[in-house]
Amino acid sequence: QVQLVESGGGLVQPGGSLRLSCAASGRYFSTYNMYWYRQAPGKQRELVAVITSNGNTNYADSVKGRFTISRDNAKNMMYLQMNSLKPDDTAVYYCNRDDYYWGQGIQVTVSS
Repeated sequence: QVQLVESGGGLVQPGGSLRLSCAASGRYFSTYNMYWYRQAPGKQRELVAVITSNGNTNYADSVKGRFTISRDNAKNMMYLQMNSLKPDDTAVYYCNRDDYYWGQGIQVTVSS
């Protein structure tokens, strides 16, 4: 059974930063593509960033230059560094493995 557990969310002021973490169970973590998604109230879930098994990254246009996805295969961890946060970044953020397994989600609220 694969488990993905997000942490690091919370309330932050516009312009601030947060770092999300995703702890993954299971074997062969390094062989899987990993994703961050988010879902804002009343909106569809959207892809935020992806990091492939060989470390290539891609981002939604809305977060390019502000967010950085990374992974530590030795620790079975994935991260999302979020800088210059905007109110539009407010959402529940989800960790995803191989576009199949989901974490429970974690709230990020950007507000003054």
